[in-house]
Amino acid sequence: MSTLKKFAWLSVATAVVTIVLKMAAWYVTGSVGLLSDAAESVVNLVAALIAVGAVTVAERPADDDHQYGHSKAEYFSAGVEGAMIFIAAAFILVVSIERIINPAPLESMGLGLAISVVATAINAAVGVALIRAGTKHRSPTLKADGKHLMTDVITTIGVVVGLSLAWLTGWEILDPLVAIGVGVNILFIGYKLVHESGMGLMDATLPEPDNQVIEEVLERHREPGRVDFHELRTRESGKWRFVEFHALVPGEWTVDRGHELVEKVEQAIHAALPSCHITSHLEPIEDERAYNDVHL
Repeated sequence: MSTLKKFAWLSVATAVVTIVLKMAAWYVTGSVGLLSDAAESVVNLVAALIAVGAVTVAERPADDDHQYGHSKAEYFSAGVEGAMIFIAAAFILVVSIERIINPAPLESMGLGLAISVVATAINAAVGVALIRAGTKHRSPTLKADGKHLMTDVITTIGVVVGLSLAWLTGWEILDPLVAIGVGVNILFIGYKLVHESGMGLMDATLPEPDNQVIEEVLERHREPGRVDFHELRTRESGKWRFVEFHALVPGEWTVDRGHELVEKVEQAIHAALPSCHITSHLEPIEDERAYNDVHL
């Protein structure tokens, strides 16, 4: 089993454990805040299972029907996860408003809050691990899953603080008000996940720091009036970076000499930015036709 799959299954196991803990916390307290927290963990489980499928598809090698590979499958997972967050937020807001209209007493708060703290610690540890693994392996799915778990951590902290205040002050209305705050917060997180997923599917350019690295490599190989580069285009798909550029060299150069230059440039880009697919095109710098296709 690959490293990415192991982390994806770790997310599934974490979601199952935290659902059990949070449902237990809700059962002993009757708190709508803790119920909303448990609802988000159910979404975590669904999202984690989707992530397993997305990672499995993304790891398939290129084939005749998908000649650039299957890495974009990860963006679908991140997008679905964001959509699932919207559903959880809607559920939380509906239940919270109903509790404001029909108040109910809170019970066994100490035990319920203690259980929630344990669940939060588990989510925090796994969330950090997923984000680190997603960043290291350039996996949008693992990063989205990790961010989702960290959102759950923030949610639970907010719930615990709010319910602790309700417990100490006797103001039970703080319970649904905290839950509403949780719902609004995860709506924002869901929007960010959907937006990032959409940017990946729309072939957005690489992040500015990556593009700057490529520009610096090209600049080191430029020779005024003799060697230049244009038509630089970049995009990313899952863990892969795609880079395209045209190299302009003197027409008198041999193919071998031009190829040698391009090879040096590509090797420098690969060294600076791993997981790159690079496509280059060699053109004579004196030929006006070399500039007709400049991308504006």
